[in-house]
Parts: sequence; structure tokens; C-alpha cells
Amino acid sequence: MAQIQESPATTLEDVLAELLERRQEFRDQRYVPRDFVTRLKEAGVYRSATPERFGGEPLPPADFLRIVERISVVDGSTGWVASFGSALVYLAALPVETQAELYADGPDVCFAGGLFPVQRAEPTASGFLVDGRWKFASGSMGADVLGVGIPGDDTTAGKPRTALLRPEQVKIVQEWDVVGMKGTGSFDLVVDKVEVPREWTFIRGGEPTIDEPLYRYPTLAYASQVLAVVGAGVARAALDFATEVGSGRSGVTGAPKLADRAYYRTGLAEAEATMRSARAYFYEVTDEAWRTVLDGDPVTPEQNAHLRLASTHLAKTAAETVNRVIGLSGTGAIANDHPLQWLLGDALVPQQHAFLCPAMYDAAGAVLMGHPPTVPGFQ
Repeated sequence: MAQIQESPATTLEDVLAELLERRQEFRDQRYVPRDFVTRLKEAGVYRSATPERFGGEPLPPADFLRIVERISVVDGSTGWVASFGSALVYLAALPVETQAELYADGPDVCFAGGLFPVQRAEPTASGFLVDGRWKFASGSMGADVLGVGIPGDDTTAGKPRTALLRPEQVKIVQEWDVVGMKGTGSFDLVVDKVEVPREWTFIRGGEPTIDEPLYRYPTLAYASQVLAVVGAGVARAALDFATEVGSGRSGVTGAPKLADRAYYRTGLAEAEATMRSARAYFYEVTDEAWRTVLDGDPVTPEQNAHLRLASTHLAKTAAETVNRVIGLSGTGAIANDHPLQWLLGDALVPQQHAFLCPAMYDAAGAVLMGHPPTVPGFQ
């Protein structure tokens, strides 16, 4: 299995240890700061989807997903921000010359985007005059380059473009008041009449200009996977917490320890089996699709449907797992400062994302039965 090539001074374990100490800080300030994004860069996270020709060390999808999952066990918000280390696969659709400029200072590039609502951009002689406000720019406070959504045209088959800007061209409005993933910094982006050259725009999921294996893996499916696996990490944290606490704590009424109660043992065992089953399906179809790519063949519509289905199912199962653990955990879990409440909010977010919503079950089912997908952008 391929591994991130870490700096001799920084391992992923080092970063996780620091994250354990700082996660409350990130939650309180509502974003992962630039200095910690730098730490993630030092561990190789933000070169894992950079083309090899520009000094990157692209990872097989399953390897990157496991790294995001590990981070998310410690903190879902930081896992969510780290997951966008995969978003450079989008940028592979830029002209090669633009990518060379983008990576001129090195392969460790952090990209964040607020793509919706798509805002009208007046065409100019060389590009587009970008003006407007966009939401949900997760990780924007630590980004090296930011993207915003603008309409497509006849050359994009109607699909929207993403226009790239430097942080100094964008105002970040820190509006982010949510119950889960509080530290993702999913703020609004405001751009005031900035001209963006056409060569600094791309179609999300568009045809890559770089011919390396990672950019032949389904882009939008990968985007759904990196979010779903954050939920898996959060659910693992909940299960680990329940196992540890159940083994050593008696109830406030003097009742037996949770581990001595049959309903607790049974419920926790069932939750483990259900979560591990969803996770196994998720990684199984990821490995299958990647083998197809490495064999030089295109991923089939059915394989893509399984990638989308497994992601949606994993996110849903993760949220249900945390809910189940709370249901088993007694009165203590209702307190605002109880660790499971943090995990409950974080587990809610992936399944609410448009890429992982219930409509994906219908779209996947349609494809698996030989019909067109029922959701735009499914393939």
C-alpha cells in the first residue's frame, strides 16, 4: 500500500497528537488555522492529489481516505478540512500551463471553494468579471487558492465553471453558526469585481489535462467519498468512547456498569457490526474501481454507482451509529458538554451534504438497473 512521504521532522502521528490538544481551539474559533494546515502539509496531506509532474505524491484513493478517516477520529472538523487535500483532482482540468504556475512554489497547495450559489460573471476579452457572494467555503482560512462558482456556457455543456482567485482577492465573511463540524471554517466568500483569466477557470469534474491514474478515477465520486469517510471516523470515535466508558463506569443510581448490562453489550456489538459492514463495502468498491483505472480501463457506470451508493450509505450509517451509541449511554449523554454531543453534531453533517443526500440511493438504483441516473452530476 502506498504511503504519504512524510517530512523526517513530521509524521502523521505527530500531527494527530497536536490535534488532540488543539481541537477545542479550532471548534471555539470555528476554523482550522493556517499554521495547522501547514502541519498537515508537512505530513503530506496536501500533495496527495498533486500531479507527479509537478512534484506531487498522488495516493491511491483508499490510502488517502484512510488518512482522512484517522484524522476524523480525533476531530471531524479537521478531517473535513484535510479531506480537501483531494480537491486538487478538480484542478487537473486546468490548462497544463496554469497548473505549472499554480505549483511553481511547490506541490503542497491547499484549495478551498465556495461554489454555490453560482453567481453571474460578465465575460471579458480575456476571461470573466467575477462579483458576488458564495457559501460553504470549508477550509477557506488556510487556503492558498480559492474557487467560486460562475455559470457555464456553450463550451461547458451548460455545466458551471469554477473561477480561481488568490486569498488577497477575496473577502472571507465568518458566518458559520452550526451544531456540527463547527471548526471547518465553512465561511462565505465575497468577491468585488475581480477579472479572472479564462485559463484560471475549470469545469468541476471536467476532462483532465494531466494523464496520470488518479485523474482517471471518477472525480465527483471521489468528492463524495472524502466527505463520507469523515463520518466514519466520527462514528469510530463514538464506538471507541462507548467501549471505554462502558467498561469502567457505574450509573448514577448505583446500577451495574454499562458493560454489565446485556442491552448495552448487544447494542454496541450490533453497532460495531453495522458500521464495519458499511465501511467494508465502501473500501471494497474503492479498491475495485482503482484496479480498473490501473488496468487502463474506464470506470464503468455501475462501478461509479457503487462508489456513490457506498458513500451515501457510509455517511448515513455513521450518523445512525452515533445516535445509537447515545441511546445506549444513559442520562449523562444529554449534557451539552458530553463528548457524544460533539460527535453527534459532527456525524450529522456528512449525511446532509448534497453529494450524500437520500436522492443518491435512487440515482444509484437507477444506474444499477440500466437506467440513466436521476440526479444531475451523478456521473
